[in-house]
Amino acid sequence: MSPVAVGGPALFIGTDTDYVALVRPELDPADPGVRQAAEQAGVTPEEFAGPGDTWAVLIEHGGEGGGFELPGVRDAEPADFAERLRAELAAATGGPFTVDGGALLRLDARPAGTTTDADAGGTGGDAYVFTAHVTPPDDPSDDDAGTPLTVETGPLSVAGLLADLDTFLGSLA
Repeated sequence: MSPVAVGGPALFIGTDTDYVALVRPELDPADPGVRQAAEQAGVTPEEFAGPGDTWAVLIEHGGEGGGFELPGVRDAEPADFAERLRAELAAATGGPFTVDGGALLRLDARPAGTTTDADAGGTGGDAYVFTAHVTPPDDPSDDDAGTPLTVETGPLSVAGLLADLDTFLGSLA
């Protein structure tokens, strides 16, 4: 974890150990952690915080984490992805579905089954397992860039994810 507090819109799909997230970090230049980090970097807190308008994808799978920035992505694109995911979940009939987020992210969803899962909050059609297919953009300085990654989440409650999607969409309004 970073000692610097990060705000901004964030959509996490998964569990504490296996997730994919769309985030737009915003640092507060007045935050003591930001001020200290800026001093260590030799820049002003405002320069260190930056504009807070760059989206990123974060992933965690089996204790391994990573992520990459999405330069040029505007709020409308993550909002569209979230709205399509929300529509699929709201209309879910207990079958699998896919939400395509373009070249970088695709979610395949399937019902979690009929077993009760405390984290999922229920059984059967009210919980889904997601397989996120993530392809980082090409970066000549990174040997792993462009290499597709797959993250499978544990069962997630449809009601909980719908609430998270509403919160995320509200943060973009």
